[in-house]
Amino acid sequence: MLYSHDTFGLGHLRRSRALAQAITGAIGDASALILTGSPVAGRFDFPRRVDHVRLPGVTKLQDGSYVSQTLGMDLEETTELRAGLIRSTAEQYEPDMLIVDKEPTGFRGELMPTLRMLRDEGRARLVLGLRDVLDEPEVLATEWERKNALPVMERFYDEIWIYGLRSVYDPTAGLVLSEATRRRMHWTGYLRRSGNPDAEPPEQPYILVTPGGGGDGSVMVDLVLSAYEQDPALEPRAILVYGPFLSGDVRAEFEARVEALGGRVTATGFDSQIETLYAGAAGVVCMGGYNTFCEVLSFDKRAVIVPRTVPRLEQWIRASRAEELGLVRMLDETRDGMSAQSMIRAIRALPSQSLPSEAITDGLLDGLDYVTGRVKQAAMDAALPGVGA
Repeated sequence: MLYSHDTFGLGHLRRSRALAQAITGAIGDASALILTGSPVAGRFDFPRRVDHVRLPGVTKLQDGSYVSQTLGMDLEETTELRAGLIRSTAEQYEPDMLIVDKEPTGFRGELMPTLRMLRDEGRARLVLGLRDVLDEPEVLATEWERKNALPVMERFYDEIWIYGLRSVYDPTAGLVLSEATRRRMHWTGYLRRSGNPDAEPPEQPYILVTPGGGGDGSVMVDLVLSAYEQDPALEPRAILVYGPFLSGDVRAEFEARVEALGGRVTATGFDSQIETLYAGAAGVVCMGGYNTFCEVLSFDKRAVIVPRTVPRLEQWIRASRAEELGLVRMLDETRDGMSAQSMIRAIRALPSQSLPSEAITDGLLDGLDYVTGRVKQAAMDAALPGVGA
């Protein structure tokens, strides 16, 4: 069973889906159930023996606060409902392993009743999965102290998987961890993505422009459209995927601007098979989310990353470190400026960038193989001992 709280964007669900697909593909009799709060979970295709349970939705606002999406229920009531659904699902599904994405205690502690139940029963291996970057070390330490996350990670989790490499970035920097916990940490490598080999990409050449889920992507999209508007000779054409969370008046304004560009930019709202677009792209302009970064590396694409900096610096930290390693180029607000001219220069420079594979490190994209190896090992264990008292 995989848990992703999904209060903003697509990242947690897409990461859980990639893990579930790899595990069930590698272990013939395995099944996987994803618990997700994503409002667009039903728009994804799930492979055989993988399904999902949709939790009542909550939304993360730009200032970092949350509101309930459930009519007639406040945030506390919604959290209690989610906690009950998570526990009852675990009771009936009886997982051999629970893989928790990013939040040790779940959203507002909603995972704690399930963690206690599974720990008391002693049959399920409890795994915490962390992306390569969480936030600035000082900010993360303060946040985890407030959430009581560190004691929960120390006591309840048998393993901590970090979906990256220590040589790139250590997401636990700033956390005071016991030696016992550090011995349970596994650096898996990034999670490789693959496309459908039978799917045909659109007519080439084109660059792919993707703000991920799109909820915070309007600045980047505006920069790209402004670049094509101000430079009639800018090429190649761009294929823009807005993401399911960019909508309303902003989306309507962008649609009108795309139409006025006469085919030099085409756009779609959402593509559950975006891997095919990556495969055919001459380059990528994107934001700096974890899944997007994995796709850029997996398809070996020259990329310009425009990271968000609020409500956390995660994307900026990832993009700046990747630029240092020669994997991508970052468009930095302080250094480069957020203007149409800076975007024009970045797009024109894409062909001269190095490919990620020219700077790639051994094991960089071994994450899914490493994870399936850990799951196979757990499946072979006659008993799955706990770590907490």
